[in-house]
Amino acid sequence: MTGPRRANQGGGVQSIERAFDLLELMADAGGEVALSELAEASGLPLPTIHRIMRTLVTSGYARQQPSRRYSLGPRLIRLGETASRSLGSWARPYLAELTEATGETSNMAVLDGDQIVYVAQVPSQHSMRMFTEVGRRVDVHATAVGKAVLADLATDTVAQLLGRSGMRAQTERTITTVAAMQDELGRVREQGFAIDDGEQEVGVRCYAVAVPGAPAGAGISISGPEGRMTRIATDTIVPLMRRLAKDLSAELRTASHSA
Repeated sequence: MTGPRRANQGGGVQSIERAFDLLELMADAGGEVALSELAEASGLPLPTIHRIMRTLVTSGYARQQPSRRYSLGPRLIRLGETASRSLGSWARPYLAELTEATGETSNMAVLDGDQIVYVAQVPSQHSMRMFTEVGRRVDVHATAVGKAVLADLATDTVAQLLGRSGMRAQTERTITTVAAMQDELGRVREQGFAIDDGEQEVGVRCYAVAVPGAPAGAGISISGPEGRMTRIATDTIVPLMRRLAKDLSAELRTASHSA
């Protein structure tokens, strides 16, 4: 787990900021932690953490297990689903522009726990096209959008996440070791985009970029049959994807500041 994310900057409610810090630390740890682990990661006193966690449990945003460890609570599911729908609504105009430019299916997905969940899609008009159901959850290591999101995370955070997920092989091309994925993420950072070359599904290729500064780790991608995707000129399409991701990020930040 990483340390506290924010300091009180005046005008905020410190107890609320601390509660969100603890929820994010729990998410980083895979959704379940002990009080001592939260104390070590946050730097807060145990009595303070215990008081906040008791409030979160009472309101349904956390649960206390029989082992006395704490896990994320069911009320967060509703918040997450609503936030995902909102992200999808903002993303669709940008995805539509991407699909119009490439002729291929475009998607937006976010990191949720240790998996990627798709929150928006604009399908290709080709009779043979890729279709990923909105709301579908997939393993982060086997997708282009997952790699794009991972490339924005710290190396130790990536290792912890991949260690928890198990990196199961989806096809014979799937990267299945943390070391190999760290090498791959280095290439993603260097070239500015990620590729899924038949690693999630045989015969399918995807390109993806991260949405910078998104409220949750997020990315946009295009996907299609391998034969068509190899003819897409990445030197022209990737700059378009990065521009759309940057514009979407700016809209999300504006919306969050005006809320």
